[in-house]
Amino acid sequence: MKVVTICGSMKFAEEMKQIASNLELEKNYCVIQCVYDLPILNTNQLEQIAKLHKKKIDISDAIYVVNINGYIGESVKREIAYAKSHSKEIIYHEE
Repeated sequence: MKVVTICGSMKFAEEMKQIASNLELEKNYCVIQCVYDLPILNTNQLEQIAKLHKKKIDISDAIYVVNINGYIGESVKREIAYAKSHSKEIIYHEE
């Protein structure tokens, strides 16, 4: 069983929830979801979430990049770079 952390823009939050379910049911992945239903966050909170997200990547075998219509935002680009620097597999939702 592969442990994967979902990485994607919060504008795809609903899609990421569905994708996570599909990955668990169809691929037998253990998915760490990173979708938040929060109000606008301040700088300290954003930094805390980013730090925790890196820890989620650390404990994962791979990240699953939700790149709908090819969109990859700046924070997800940083997450991909972090995952690569830690020899994690990168799986893209779309080619």
